[in-house]
Amino acid sequence: HYTCPGCGAAMTFSPVTGTLRCAFCQSEVPIEGGERPLVKHDFRTARHESGTSSDPTRDTAQDLTRDITCPKCGGSFTLDAHTVSANCPYCETPAITEFVHPIQPDGLIPFRIPHSEAQAIFAQWIGSLWFAPSELKRLVDTQKSLTGYYLPWWAYDADTDTTYAGQRGDTYYVTVQRREIIDGKERIVEEQEPRIQWTPVRGRVTRHFDDVLVRASEGDARTILDALAPWDTAQLTPYAPQYLSGYDTEEYTIGLERGFDTARMWMESVIRSDIRSDIGGDEQQITDTDTQYHAISYTNILLPLWMTHFTYRGKVYHYAINAQSGRITGKRPYSYTKILLFAGTLLLLAGAAFYGYQTYVKHTHAPTITPSSIGGSAG
Repeated sequence: HYTCPGCGAAMTFSPVTGTLRCAFCQSEVPIEGGERPLVKHDFRTARHESGTSSDPTRDTAQDLTRDITCPKCGGSFTLDAHTVSANCPYCETPAITEFVHPIQPDGLIPFRIPHSEAQAIFAQWIGSLWFAPSELKRLVDTQKSLTGYYLPWWAYDADTDTTYAGQRGDTYYVTVQRREIIDGKERIVEEQEPRIQWTPVRGRVTRHFDDVLVRASEGDARTILDALAPWDTAQLTPYAPQYLSGYDTEEYTIGLERGFDTARMWMESVIRSDIRSDIGGDEQQITDTDTQYHAISYTNILLPLWMTHFTYRGKVYHYAINAQSGRITGKRPYSYTKILLFAGTLLLLAGAAFYGYQTYVKHTHAPTITPSSIGGSAG
């Protein structure tokens, strides 16, 4: 942990100032080392040197839990196998430990959005949800409902060279006749009907991929993280442990090779789009591709986000905020009681409107009764 030189309290990283800051006396300490270049590593070399150790299983990670004694209050607590930093559950003093896995972070994007701003974003988003349970909106009133996390991601670069075979489809029109009944008479009409002319094609496309991001942590809650993109990797900063002070941090549980398998699937979808553009025409068919990957490199990075969860009727809903851009994502529950009440209100309003219309029609079109209409005038 980092101690304030002014009053001795624990210091945490401030997204507002970009420094270590003391919450009590407001002292600030700059973080050194930000000028170092961010290193990218050769993928094939790392795979050869690390072997299977670069892709640890959960069974291996479960043996690496660590017992921590808080230097401030003396309380003891345990960090999960893949957790590198957290706050003491008794006095909130930050605790940072060493990374265990062989590949360690090269850089990170520091928190840009402080807790207060993230809480306001979360409150505004919750308030915009229709038919949300009242319990969910009360979650906003819990000022510590959001927890700051640094989560691990792989960032891959690669040069690709793809040869392909397929067919180009060009639309042309032919005049066809058909029978049609017009004004009770059968007539023959002509119209233009589209056809496709297919031509075999072969070609080659190349593309450079830069910073293809793949999340390196597992778990059901992590499935919402892909929706937090985009991330501005131009703001990546060389790793320094001071950035972790005050936040929970995890190291990777999805290894280097498995991460690249996911990145390659995304690259292939982009390459197929390039092939379709290269084929041209109105329609395209891709029958064969052969992609060669060159100069594959990677970095292991940490990305910042605010997270919370909500349990409703036995189901857990997770929410996350991109702490760089403010983008929020998560699955929302619905209050079926509110939906039924709303539907019932609509039915009552519709019934009232129909009754009012019927009453209006009845009074507007009712016949006017005069003496002459019932037997003439008197006398």
